[in-house]
Amino acid sequence: MKQTERRLKTLDRVLSKAGIGSRTEARSWIGSGRVAVNGKLIQTPDHWVDLDRDRVTFDGKPLQSAESRYVLLYKPKGFLTAYRDPEGRPTVYDLLTDVKQFLGTVGRLDLDTSGLLLMTNDNALAEAMTNPEHKIPKTYLVKASTLLTDEQLNRLANGVELSDGPTRPATVVRQRDSEKYTFLEITITEGRNRQVRRMLEAVGSKVLKLVRTRLGPLTLEGLSIGKWRDLTPEEVTRLRKQSRAAGRSVKRKS
Repeated sequence: MKQTERRLKTLDRVLSKAGIGSRTEARSWIGSGRVAVNGKLIQTPDHWVDLDRDRVTFDGKPLQSAESRYVLLYKPKGFLTAYRDPEGRPTVYDLLTDVKQFLGTVGRLDLDTSGLLLMTNDNALAEAMTNPEHKIPKTYLVKASTLLTDEQLNRLANGVELSDGPTRPATVVRQRDSEKYTFLEITITEGRNRQVRRMLEAVGSKVLKLVRTRLGPLTLEGLSIGKWRDLTPEEVTRLRKQSRAAGRSVKRKS
């Protein structure tokens, strides 16, 4: 087998992908001598592991993937989408009471954005959901800092030029106008850093409030801010079907 075809990952990623902890925790465990590869103690987190050939043990036991879990969190504003913060600010992990498995976030929401955040240790699903080529739709409610004209909304819908290239077409619906502000709903199929905020800036406005209300087939219905729940089996099935369908579509076009 050619080296480019082998499934190689660094040791810290192997542990985190197994869902037993974050990469930061994995690096600490490796450094403290709790991890071996093919019976040999390895204390270098960047050690390469062949997933098809190498045997990894943690505390003397074969590394096994944790049981898959899928959590839907209504993230409040002011919480970081990170495992730990050097400045001691609250993170979304502070809200996951009674969740013992390590769950990674499927994409990110910035500090000032609230709304739907999916967290899971199913890395295959997470990668499929965040693959930009799969065009998984994400819907946001936006309070703009100004009254937006129809021309500005059309520009958002048709795509605007950002520093990292033009955006894909979006679905934009005016919800209502107050005396000073426009409230709109926007659905995008990308996940660039602070994308919706930058799109509003590109048409001469700013975001005052941003809430993600939908990710693929998932919504916030019935969930209070700061609370979480496990996905139902039916929701997991719908997510998998959507990600598989998106993957097949990409392959047909390639």
